[in-house]
Amino acid sequence: QVQLVESGGGLVQAGGSLRLSCATSGRTSSSYAMGWFRQAPGKEREFVSSISLSMSSGRTYYADSVKGRFTISRDNAKNTVSLQMSSLKPDDTAVYYCAFTYAGTMLSGTPVNYWGKGTLVTVRP
Repeated sequence: QVQLVESGGGLVQAGGSLRLSCATSGRTSSSYAMGWFRQAPGKEREFVSSISLSMSSGRTYYADSVKGRFTISRDNAKNTVSLQMSSLKPDDTAVYYCAFTYAGTMLSGTPVNYWGKGTLVTVRP
């Protein structure tokens, strides 16, 4: 069982920045991936970004809508994955969910084994 706890959501003006963090606990594995999805009101949940956490990887992936604005990173010592969000737009308003998969790579269609409860990000125009 893996537990994911998100933090760092909030209210920000357009153009501003926020940093989301996801703390992981429980039994992981030597090869897995973590990432972020988001769900805006009235829309389906969508992939945002991910990072491979296998020993020799660390490769990152981003949705086209956030490339150049968001950066995902990991802190192995703290078992934490973070998402630095900059140049935020009102369209970025959503509940952001941390996700964990035992697959080595997480993309849009990758089955997710565990979800966090989500953290709300609101971007004012």
